Amino acid sequence: MIPLVGHLYRENNVVTSIYGRSIINRTVVDIIKAHKYVRQVEGTPLCVRETWPILEILSRLELGPSRIDIGKIATGYKNSNEAVELEDYVRGQVSELINAKNGSDHEEQDVVLYGFGRIGRLMARILIQRAGGSGMNLRAIIVRKGKAENDLQKRASLLRRDSVHGPFNGTISVDEENNVIFANGVAIQVIYANSPDQVDYTDYGINNAIVVDNTGVWRDAEGLGQHLQCKGTSKVILTAPGKGELKNVVYGVNHNIIEESDNIISAASCTTNAITPVLKAICDKFGVENGHVETVHSYTNDQNLIDNYHKGARRGRSAALNMVISETGAAKAVSKALPQLEGKLSGNAIRVPTPNVSMAILNLNLSTNTDVEELNNYLREMALYSDLKKQIDYTNSHEVVSSDFVGNRNAGIVDSRATIVNGNRCVLYVWYDNEFGYSCQVNRILQHMSGNMHKSVPA
Repeated sequence: MIPLVGHLYRENNVVTSIYGRSIINRTVVDIIKAHKYVRQVEGTPLCVRETWPILEILSRLELGPSRIDIGKIATGYKNSNEAVELEDYVRGQVSELINAKNGSDHEEQDVVLYGFGRIGRLMARILIQRAGGSGMNLRAIIVRKGKAENDLQKRASLLRRDSVHGPFNGTISVDEENNVIFANGVAIQVIYANSPDQVDYTDYGINNAIVVDNTGVWRDAEGLGQHLQCKGTSKVILTAPGKGELKNVVYGVNHNIIEESDNIISAASCTTNAITPVLKAICDKFGVENGHVETVHSYTNDQNLIDNYHKGARRGRSAALNMVISETGAAKAVSKALPQLEGKLSGNAIRVPTPNVSMAILNLNLSTNTDVEELNNYLREMALYSDLKKQIDYTNSHEVVSSDFVGNRNAGIVDSRATIVNGNRCVLYVWYDNEFGYSCQVNRILQHMSGNMHKSVPA
């Protein structure tokens, strides 16, 4: 299977998966584990002997750029009552993609990362992983000059090694003379600047670039507008909640509000991205009268490692030693994507001594009565087959803990075994990788704004 997966990706820009679990650049064990996951969510097993012939058929077709879930195609074929051969069934599923190998009419999109912290480096990993096929080219990162003489080597080392997300999957080298980091052959120009308006990107051959500002220093249109004063830029995405009239976008929920004329967009916060898709799903079927959101959030760079002065309440105390009651604007921010929840949600946060993966506890009063089985079955269907399948994930295990979700690409993961329902009251537990899952959401907005969001099959 592995050579065929690679062939489809390299030659056709087809990303293959098993129930949303990508199988590109995966080991034999990874692919088998992806098949095992199907039993957890469907209740029936899926065998590699069922997906292998589908890959064979797809590899013979001239397919256009797309994302194809061979696991769902295999299950769909098993459950189909039609007397049809597998090849005919598969061809029917991908009919719109056949002979569309060069079907993308969008130009390659230059991307610049302004800031190279936790989100910046994960965004770099995502863009590098899909280089050469996604239509988005990571051209540069902008940072302030550090005090160390080997600044560039240190930047490259942080990309190469990550204490939470593990080593970079590939090779990294540095050209110090030209300030370039090469990652899996992708040349990333490192540009030193103290403010957004100091760079002429055209000097580096960068044009019409989308700038992803992950510093969080500027959060309004005026501050972020400095990026657009530079030659070679066209749009800006902020990886933090925006202020003023900026559109706060949660991909999958309200990304359709982005218009061609929008030059500055906020990708909201990690917590807002985690809870909004689940809340939308609940609102659509059961309605929400009111509720409270409590986030149990991993510590971040804004906190102190040991006790020291901090302008924020309680945040001066050691993040590695304490649970710290804090604030979250996520509950209020949800209403920017779901206006029907305006004024209905309160929220608070507890920062805890873990470096990554957080949890949102949604305590909701619904408009209609339900039970645990109905609610969980509905959320499972939404995670597998709805338009929110890239945002909502679902687990049915008694044994999962926070570290099991490091690297999860979804905005949030519903822990079905923890769901509580009593009439019209429910409590939902939603895990989320507040670093990588959020970065994937930012990347989806980037794809959408650049016109490089490829068709998914099955629909």
